[in-house]
Amino acid sequence: MRAGNVFPRVTDRDLPSAARASGASIWDSSGKRYLDGSGGAIVVGAGHGDEKVVEAMTRQASSIAYAHGTQFTSEALERYATRVAPLLPLDEARIYPVSGGSEAVETALKIARTYHVATGRSSKHKVIARLGSYHGNTRGALDASGRASLRRPYSAWLGPAVHVPAVYEYRCPLDTHDSGCGARHAELLDGVIREQGPETVACFIAEPVVGAALGAVAPPPDLWPAVQEVCRAHGVLLIADEVMTGFGRTGRWFGSDHWGLRPDILTAGKGVTSGYWPFGFAAASGAVFDAIAPTGFVHGFTYSHSAVGAAVADAVLTRLHDDHLVEASRCKGERLLALLGDALGEHPCVGDIRGLGLMAGIELVADRSSKRPFRRAERITEQVIEAAKAEGLLVYPSTGGAGAGDGDVIMLGPPFVITDDEITELVESLGRALGSVPGLRNPGSE
Repeated sequence: MRAGNVFPRVTDRDLPSAARASGASIWDSSGKRYLDGSGGAIVVGAGHGDEKVVEAMTRQASSIAYAHGTQFTSEALERYATRVAPLLPLDEARIYPVSGGSEAVETALKIARTYHVATGRSSKHKVIARLGSYHGNTRGALDASGRASLRRPYSAWLGPAVHVPAVYEYRCPLDTHDSGCGARHAELLDGVIREQGPETVACFIAEPVVGAALGAVAPPPDLWPAVQEVCRAHGVLLIADEVMTGFGRTGRWFGSDHWGLRPDILTAGKGVTSGYWPFGFAAASGAVFDAIAPTGFVHGFTYSHSAVGAAVADAVLTRLHDDHLVEASRCKGERLLALLGDALGEHPCVGDIRGLGLMAGIELVADRSSKRPFRRAERITEQVIEAAKAEGLLVYPSTGGAGAGDGDVIMLGPPFVITDDEITELVESLGRALGSVPGLRNPGSE
């Protein structure tokens, strides 16, 4: 481990030092280039090194970098909210800016609770989420998350959230599979709400497309309309976690747009500023905001309502719009999935290739016919990531989704500015990486 005073994100290996980045590439301090096949943590959409985004950041910081959200608003924030609100799948959206996805989810959960208190239904306090989900690392967001490996170290602090089964088409256990999984999952949610007591349930939170917990898992087409109907019937607020799926990642502005979903609250992060500034938001519908506004919202962060963050988000929004990058995500995503299918579709350890837009997952299995996962102790995902990095390719892990802690998925989410040649490079480099991992060359070997 390298000596120094940084408490690193990983403590089991030394990391290269990032020196510069442009487009879909990052160079380390030794001069080695890496193709950013995952956009970091599925963050970078508009591309690295965009001078106009940097100029917007500099311009705002030069005029005023910080003013507390209880003392001032800013032109940058008001302008951004006005521009982004019409794009959101919410009616008369109101934006509460924060520093990232976890804070956005904490804010959304508090908005849901405050709404019910303000409307005279203070008994509604329970949060329902899904197994096989991830909503953030702050305590409330982690409690809503259904990713066992992340919950385990802090389980003594967690507990109030209630979880329904994961929507995981590749490993679907339902007897209605291929004929009505979405409706059946909605029935399961309805049953849990009734079991808990509708008068106690405040909200249901889920990602439109499951991201890091299961690896780019899209739902059956009948899921979201049915879930929305269940939530409306019981007065349960529906929270769409769009931290990973928002701002073009799935080939639409928001993942919700694929199914006409109109949530009550939406969370955003990651692609909001494409990694240029720590910024995200929770957005509430006008009806939710109007109920809360007379009594106020007991909540806040030091760096919420950031003028610089809003200016950067506004510049990224401009790039996404003017350069047609949401459409690029859709088209390039289709090409990526087709190339992955051609190159890896018959690999004996590739069980599933899936995704929407430039958000893709490759599930690795020990046996294709039975979908038997590798044992987590084999650390297949970690081996692939290191092998890909040696090839100059950055990819993102998703582990533990197959049950009992097992499951290996490699996630891809490159910047939307990735070129056709770079997409080909990505697929070829990933193929070489898979070929260099012993357990994938000889599946079933000990």
